[in-house]
Amino acid sequence: MSNKPEVTFKYIFTYDYNPLYVNGAHGGVSPRGELVVNFYLERPPLPNEITHEINPNGTIGAETAVEPDDFAQSLVRFVPTGVVLNYQTARDFHHWLGEKLKEMEAVEQAKAAMRAQQGGEGVAH
Repeated sequence: MSNKPEVTFKYIFTYDYNPLYVNGAHGGVSPRGELVVNFYLERPPLPNEITHEINPNGTIGAETAVEPDDFAQSLVRFVPTGVVLNYQTARDFHHWLGEKLKEMEAVEQAKAAMRAQQGGEGVAH
């Protein structure tokens, strides 16, 4: 046990805690000097409606219309959440994220080394 003063943080989760998958972010510095980050999930859109012809035998046939008209040229950026960080918190988050990226890089390097090692063994050609 350390002789230095200590503090223990306990994490409390709400009953509806549900991590979200995001694959992008958009934001910037607010007029108050805070960093605003809006996280999004970029995906193909879902149509509002699709119309199909009915075949003579009663089955669903070819698609004849899609709403909206620009459906095929669209992408959706669904924004489920965002965060606002003050300067110090943004710096702390930047440092923390950098450390986690180093950990991820080490894992990826270990995976690549294992794949390379497995690729040269065991299979006769």
